[in-house]
Amino acid sequence: MPTPHPPRPHHPPSGRDPGDSDEVLAARLTSRADGEAARAVALLTARHWRPMHDYAVICLASSAEVADMVTAVALRRLFGRLVPGEQALALRPRLLAAVRDTVREWAADEWISAAVPELQKPAGGRGMRTAKSLTPENRLLAERAFQSLPGVARCLLWHIEVEAEPITVPAGLLGLDTDSAWAALEQAREKFREQCVHAHRELAPSKDCRFYNRLLDVPMRRGGALLPDVRQHLAQCRHCRDAADQLGRFDGGLGPLIAEAVLGWGARRYLDSRPGRTSSGARGRAAVRHRGGRARLLARIPAAGRRLLPTWIVVPGLRLPGIPRSPRALLTGVGAASAGVLATVLVLSPHPYDGSGAGPAASTATTGTAGPAPSGPDAAGLPAAPVQTRLRNAAADLCLDIRGEPKAGAGTELAVCSATWTQQWSYENDGLLRSVADPGLCLDSHADAGVIVLGTCADRGEQRADDVRYDLTVRGELLPRGEKGLALTATTGDPEADVVAKVRDGSAGQRWRTDPARATDGSLSTAGTDTPAARPAELPET
Repeated sequence: MPTPHPPRPHHPPSGRDPGDSDEVLAARLTSRADGEAARAVALLTARHWRPMHDYAVICLASSAEVADMVTAVALRRLFGRLVPGEQALALRPRLLAAVRDTVREWAADEWISAAVPELQKPAGGRGMRTAKSLTPENRLLAERAFQSLPGVARCLLWHIEVEAEPITVPAGLLGLDTDSAWAALEQAREKFREQCVHAHRELAPSKDCRFYNRLLDVPMRRGGALLPDVRQHLAQCRHCRDAADQLGRFDGGLGPLIAEAVLGWGARRYLDSRPGRTSSGARGRAAVRHRGGRARLLARIPAAGRRLLPTWIVVPGLRLPGIPRSPRALLTGVGAASAGVLATVLVLSPHPYDGSGAGPAASTATTGTAGPAPSGPDAAGLPAAPVQTRLRNAAADLCLDIRGEPKAGAGTELAVCSATWTQQWSYENDGLLRSVADPGLCLDSHADAGVIVLGTCADRGEQRADDVRYDLTVRGELLPRGEKGLALTATTGDPEADVVAKVRDGSAGQRWRTDPARATDGSLSTAGTDTPAARPAELPET
């Protein structure tokens, strides 16, 4: 006799009573108290039966009574795993996967499929049985990332993004208040993205893929354009192209991405069956609630950036002129790049930037060279007297700046040139590119996998010494000593563009002019130095 549909509440508990959470109910499955286990089974079944049954109908391509049997068996199987004490968080996606696996298992059994003709449909059981994998290849990163998340994060993402339910629903299933649920949801979204990036690196089929890992993620996170050689690599690499597609969905709805990653088979049809998605008004209200929750948390929880729609990645055979097929082709023949290095030594006050607007004091010292120096200061675009300087990008006409407050781990970006201390740098004879805002911090090319951030300055001989040291060529290129063949550049020529280390190509975007700020009353420029009023001439080609 097929199991009938049990009654179910209109909404699960609101979250005010932690005793109603799925985890607490699962713990009661082994209770010997009179009727306690039966009540737990009834409540859990009532909460999750209808979505499971809807998905069983999709997997079977039939609304026959066999969907009731599949749903009941899937529930029984999962309850059997919960009894020994298995964690009972994020039950919904696990129960749906149990439905899918049950249909596929039955369809592969000749005796069962002969007794149940509904399993013979190509759009149902038979199709699932013959499918090589139920998870699309272009969703493998998201699948791995989602399954690696804590149960609380998986529950929140599934019910908000896939089921399109109010925040009170997963909060009730978890026994959380809504404010805590909002905070955990923001953290879950960010952690999900981090895990996707990590999965891309872990599953990378080549060194090039791992090399482009952060250069792919950071511009997409902040809505910027990808570097030309990254775009060319994507045109040739399916693994990275799929990664770009999955990362590009984080500023839009994550529901389709998560559903396809977790369920695979029939994921789109399941999404269409969700009551929260059938009304545009419901979606609009959910979006308003989501924005309201985000607004309360932006001050302390990072949010994903704008989505970059990678429309260019579907163009086969994309080739950009002047860019070699492999970045490793440029890693040869550059061992002598440091032979033409010019260094300017500055002695700085140890007082760091404190955000008050008052900058540190600085005095000038002697000039030294590391390798042959040009014939004169103008040949390298350097001022006649050694002073602290801004670094102006030759292509963008913007200056290298610190993103936010100067501290270890802070990012760097292009910004409109000004006299602020966060745009002041000193290049020393040992290759350190030191921040004047906090002389204990230097540009680090390794800490964030090619994205340039501030890191603590290292003494010679330390293991990470070359991560914070650069060769400055007479053409104005800054070459990280720890990564031969790379040069500092920006992801775009726009303000707030990230500064990264990419393959050296000799372009203007990889050339930096020294540009001391004019000393004026009330400015943050160095006092007592003869700084030029105008920007120095562009560094000559050599």
